[in-house]
Amino acid sequence: MPIYEYQCTKCKARIEEIQKVNDPPKKKCPKCGGLLNKLISAPAFQFKGSGFYITDYARKSSPEKEDKPKEKPAAEKSGPAKPDTKPSSD
Repeated sequence: MPIYEYQCTKCKARIEEIQKVNDPPKKKCPKCGGLLNKLISAPAFQFKGSGFYITDYARKSSPEKEDKPKEKPAAEKSGPAKPDTKPSSD
């Protein structure tokens, strides 16, 4: 949901409101009751649910060992590759 920023014309307080795109703009300052003006600012969104926080990606069940040698592909284990030879039908 987008976060909108407003400034009061009376007390000059700045507030941020999380609103749906279809919600009407706020008109009354919650601090003094003055008129609010919607400010133009960089877009900001609040993401909810799993997968949006850095901690969701940092979880590992066990630490991986860096010094573990990597396995070679099966083709390299069996030795040099043999060329494809087909009997010619001449």
